[in-house]
Amino acid sequence: MPRRPLSLLTLTAALSATLVATQNPPAQPPASPPAQQSEVQLVISTGTGTTPKYAVPDFLALSGDNETKAAAQTIAQVLWDDLNFEREVYMIPRDTYGAIPAARSVSDVPFDRWRELGTDGLVIGTVQKEGSGLKIQVRLFNVGSRQTVFSREYTGSAGNPRAYAHTTADEIHQQQRALRGIARTKLTFSSDRDREKITNTVENRDVKEIYVADYDGANQRRITVNRALNITPTWAPDGRSIAYTSYARGFPTLFISFIYEGRREEPTRGSTQNWLPAWSQDGTRIAFTSNRDGNSELYVMNRDGSGIRRLTNHPAIDTTPTWSPTGVQLAFTSDRSGSPAIYVVGSDGLNLRRISQDSYCDRPTWSPAPFNELAFVCRTGPGYDIKIFDFATGEIKAITFGEGSNESPAYSANGRHLAFTSTRAGKVQVFTVGRDGKEVRQVTRVGSSFTPDWSH
Repeated sequence: MPRRPLSLLTLTAALSATLVATQNPPAQPPASPPAQQSEVQLVISTGTGTTPKYAVPDFLALSGDNETKAAAQTIAQVLWDDLNFEREVYMIPRDTYGAIPAARSVSDVPFDRWRELGTDGLVIGTVQKEGSGLKIQVRLFNVGSRQTVFSREYTGSAGNPRAYAHTTADEIHQQQRALRGIARTKLTFSSDRDREKITNTVENRDVKEIYVADYDGANQRRITVNRALNITPTWAPDGRSIAYTSYARGFPTLFISFIYEGRREEPTRGSTQNWLPAWSQDGTRIAFTSNRDGNSELYVMNRDGSGIRRLTNHPAIDTTPTWSPTGVQLAFTSDRSGSPAIYVVGSDGLNLRRISQDSYCDRPTWSPAPFNELAFVCRTGPGYDIKIFDFATGEIKAITFGEGSNESPAYSANGRHLAFTSTRAGKVQVFTVGRDGKEVRQVTRVGSSFTPDWSH
């Protein structure tokens, strides 16, 4: 028998566990400095309508110590990867730079040689020690005119040089391509990688804990440490807290971990079963599934647990809610037609309609603006594939095609990418893919990882 998605079966199993705790909260990346106004405000283009070509050689280490040299290499490589991820510009492979003499300073750039390589935009950066931290200076040159079109300086900790690259990439994308980049966003997911066993139960079952990571999978860090089943994490819109389902009480209920403060809250206090939280776009409300009235229905509450109201009323199972960007609609899964399908309903409980037409679909997630789409999974043979419904056209397209079983889609903040889980590499792992189905990248590799969500 094919495996059913997590949301419709296993979320009803109650397991004994200990109370939720949090580890040391992960450090926040350095804040972006205010934009300097001295650079010439120009956008690099080819003049022929083709995609501009960018190059990012290793940054110049102005301090001679090994830490600064390593940081200079790391920042350049991560910046190249970040710019390449969005596919807004063509990134000239770094292994083709060898024949070009390395600049000794920003005033010593061999523009003619870079032009011979076909470079339109060239990023030159310097890294040097400043006290116990680093100072990074970055310039983006229009190779044809030799003008600086982007210039930034960052100072801060030496502990995470990747953060400087992520900040630079997002600011270049915004200034040069009018695109909200996602290099500074983060993923959250649950994982059994620690191979710990659930306590106070006769079942010999692995713990699942909540983790966070950079969008590209770097800096993976554990958030919960309670040796229980912790699943379906979802980022609050401000990126500072995560709501999730936990069996720490012996039955499923909702917790919110404030990951930078080291504390947590329990908005659904009591003895009822509650699972699958979903934040509204303004962060003031949480939709969730509960059996508090005897059947699995959708409910909405204020983020502190007050004002709970029932949204659906049907003898079938209603679950996996997701909010529209405007907050006036929700999509969800229901088996009211005989098998799980995707429905949309107003936040007032009115104007219900079915979206999916396949025989078995689950786990909808609503895209952020400017797109107006629903991604969800449908059974395709022995496994599942991800499909996208376009509200403007009514069309449905698949973006995965039977390589493993693909589930739990979650959109990036700019709507151009999705995180999802797949068995294509063996165990269940987190991957990312463009909304066009291209550029699949594996994010996790340890243990098994489930139900990702992308910070906004």
